Amino acid sequence: MRSSNSSKACVRTLRDGDQIRRCKNLIACDQNTLASAATTFTVCASPVRLAIMKLLEAEGELCVCDLAEILELSVPGVSQQLRKLKDAGAVTSRRAGNTIYHSRVPEFRQRLVQSTDLLAETQTI
Repeated sequence: MRSSNSSKACVRTLRDGDQIRRCKNLIACDQNTLASAATTFTVCASPVRLAIMKLLEAEGELCVCDLAEILELSVPGVSQQLRKLKDAGAVTSRRAGNTIYHSRVPEFRQRLVQSTDLLAETQTI
């Protein structure tokens, strides 16, 4: 959040101090919670990553080659998206011989629900 006072550029006829206080309290919740929600939403902001998550939900696990063929994308392109999902804690992987299988982390769905619920919370602290 900005710490500078931008009142010189703001034109308003009446300042509602109670509203300002309520709003500041509303976003003063744990900054880690907001950062986690932002990461969760960022991961979901890509149609390719959402498609991967949907496929992993439906099939349980898939290798990068299968995902690339299904999505009609290059293996490196899918690998890059899987890396972002893995870094965000949405996907995990296991090795079976030379093949790496990727699967969805079940707890990620709950993180998504919690992140969405955060937007609906209106209680002040």
